[in-house]
Amino acid sequence: MSMRGAEGPAARTRAVGRHTPPVSTDEAAESSTVAVPALHAGAAARVWHGMRHLVLERYDRRRDMCEALGMSFIRAKALRLLAGGPMTMHELAARLPADAPYTTLIVGDLERRGMVTRTVHPTDRRSRIVAATPVGVQAAERAEQILAEPPAAMRSLNAADLAALDRIVAKLQVYGQP
Repeated sequence: MSMRGAEGPAARTRAVGRHTPPVSTDEAAESSTVAVPALHAGAAARVWHGMRHLVLERYDRRRDMCEALGMSFIRAKALRLLAGGPMTMHELAARLPADAPYTTLIVGDLERRGMVTRTVHPTDRRSRIVAATPVGVQAAERAEQILAEPPAAMRSLNAADLAALDRIVAKLQVYGQP
């Protein structure tokens, strides 16, 4: 018997980085109990890879949003945060994946575009408050519309598949939360 024929479900699950076909429940039951966590980990990795590919590559709404607004994703993210209400530069930097100097550059660019304003904090003259202008709020709303639009492939799923996916996504969103 060749090595390939000797491979069972446990061997297939060791290839987490490669796409492997789903293993049936019967095959999993035939394998040792040690292989079951590997089967689960392999399936989880396969699903995660598929989700990442769909969201970040195939249906990349972030890219669409950036092209529509003519700005980088982090600038659009800052604008979307500020559309929710004014905040200090320090608060904005804490909510972005950016340090204070980079946040200053982002805000400076948005200010030059007329999308935000910076004012001195009323009780702390060392601090600045950043607020979205009406133009900035409109751009943030456009960004949200683009990001929220599900791709045609998702809209084409039947009601049962959408309900199952909705249930799974809801479960993932609350996992590990207090």
